Amino acid sequence: MKTKKIYNVLSIAGTDPTGGAGIQADLKTFSALGVYGTTVITSLIAQNTCGVQSVYPVRSSFVEKQLESIFSDINIHSMKIGLLSKHSIIKVVIEKINKYQIPLVVLDTVINSSDGKQLLDKNAIKILKNRLLPLVSIITPNLPEAAVLLNSFEAKNEKQIIEQGKQLLSMGCKAVIMKGGHLSGKLSTDWFITPKKSIKIDDIRINTKNTHGTGCTLSAAIAAKIPNCKDWFQAVYEAKKWLQKAIIHGDSLLIGKGMGPVHHFHEWW
Repeated sequence: MKTKKIYNVLSIAGTDPTGGAGIQADLKTFSALGVYGTTVITSLIAQNTCGVQSVYPVRSSFVEKQLESIFSDINIHSMKIGLLSKHSIIKVVIEKINKYQIPLVVLDTVINSSDGKQLLDKNAIKILKNRLLPLVSIITPNLPEAAVLLNSFEAKNEKQIIEQGKQLLSMGCKAVIMKGGHLSGKLSTDWFITPKKSIKIDDIRINTKNTHGTGCTLSAAIAAKIPNCKDWFQAVYEAKKWLQKAIIHGDSLLIGKGMGPVHHFHEWW
């Protein structure tokens, strides 16, 4: 009997003790979507549904050892990058992408936590923009993150969002997902932008407080989907539709006093 190929996907990110974001959420996403998850931890983060309390970056030399452990032994088919914490860690990740020629890379441009705590300093943002972005396939900034990357104002309408997405493309990545969740309205709209097209992806805005880790989960879902998809748009579309259901079912979980997580295993339990 012919068996379905199981792809190996790597997440490089920080932790979340609540399991709603970061490495833990990425592993849940990989498992839910049928790929084998591997991880490299960049930061130990004390956080919960109410916010981030403390960030403890891992030594860049140890991040390098983790990456070598993975790449020297396992064939990684796609990769998601989340919080990188400091410029020395970003340099290590750049070196390994170049060394091992990883072809499918999703970068979640984590700069601030959802409660507003800055997680990357100016030097780290600079190297991320100038040296990491040209190496990745697709980035997934929300509107505040896009504004920081462009040293600009936060986009307020569709025209500005598309313009900023195209400006981000000029930094070297192949595609951009401009996440419009920070806008108001009945629809929650993301824009998939490449040099050749800009496609709007609409979903009904869900009235829920359970949105902790949605950015981590979306980027992980895209990385999980892409090995089985014909192109990045299909991977993004399928990942977003899956996440929409995970958000809807998040209300069945009773986790924490603040912004609860989405339900990664809504299809299973």
